[in-house]
Amino acid sequence: MAFRAHLKVCFGDIDNAGIVYYPRFLHYFHVALEDFFSDELGIEYATVLRKYRLAFPTVHLESDFRRPLRFGDHIEVEVKVIDIGRTSITWGYTAYRRGEEQVVVAGHNITVSMNMDTFTKMEIPDWLRTALEDYQTRSTTDPEVQKI
Repeated sequence: MAFRAHLKVCFGDIDNAGIVYYPRFLHYFHVALEDFFSDELGIEYATVLRKYRLAFPTVHLESDFRRPLRFGDHIEVEVKVIDIGRTSITWGYTAYRRGEEQVVVAGHNITVSMNMDTFTKMEIPDWLRTALEDYQTRSTTDPEVQKI
């Protein structure tokens, strides 16, 4: 089954119309990714940056906004590993209002594996590639997992 992070829409996330301001969804995607690292891969995202000196800057991003969210809504953000390249990872995200299966927002981004000391791209380390491939296999063999 695909990993889902549980989040709550805070007052600071909404705009003057009373709905989530669209850039906040990108923040939700990143928070879900951090939770994915700790809860699914067993390593804190901060540890990856600080200890392994490995970062994942986004080089491409797309999102489709389908339904509004409001202050206090509880949401689930599903994280998918769509593709693992030599130096890049394509991540997929689908957000739902908790308890519902109608998609609120769906998106994906491509990150590049980067050495934080030199700011140059690098190959994805074997330990991370293996963990991501294992997750990818587990989450895509589940018939309930939706594709983007």
